[in-house]
Amino acid sequence: MRAPSIPLKRAGEGGFTLIELMVVLVIIGLLSGTVMLTMADPRGRIAGDIDRFAGRARAARDSAIIAGKPVALWVSPRAFGFERREQGQWQAVTDGPLASSDWSGSTQAQLGATTQLRIVFDSVGRADQPLSFTLLRDGREIAVRMDLNGKVTSSE
Repeated sequence: MRAPSIPLKRAGEGGFTLIELMVVLVIIGLLSGTVMLTMADPRGRIAGDIDRFAGRARAARDSAIIAGKPVALWVSPRAFGFERREQGQWQAVTDGPLASSDWSGSTQAQLGATTQLRIVFDSVGRADQPLSFTLLRDGREIAVRMDLNGKVTSSE
């Protein structure tokens, strides 16, 4: 004859322990903190504006060399852009990487006494003058300079 089976109640069948729940919450907190720190600022950063400007200035210089035609770069308080010399006249570039671009967010360029700065890269990639201005955003000021070879540096 068989002995009646008695169900044994096992510990932990009732759910998670407090320690297990706390460990899960700590892991979720660490992961969400990591995500928040690695997300880009939706307003952009002033360093991003400088990097974007430097990349496009290099592209303009390279374009002048490859095409064998001058390319102008202009900077205004709210934007920057490029022009190409076509059939004896300066034509604004309206498409591609050299199209005019606004500074992001509340960034503004401080140009001194003028409303627009302009330099021209010749067919060998040399600028006709150095360029210098200050970018302002959220109380920060960063000086931006470009030498005659088109290299952009900043005070950051």
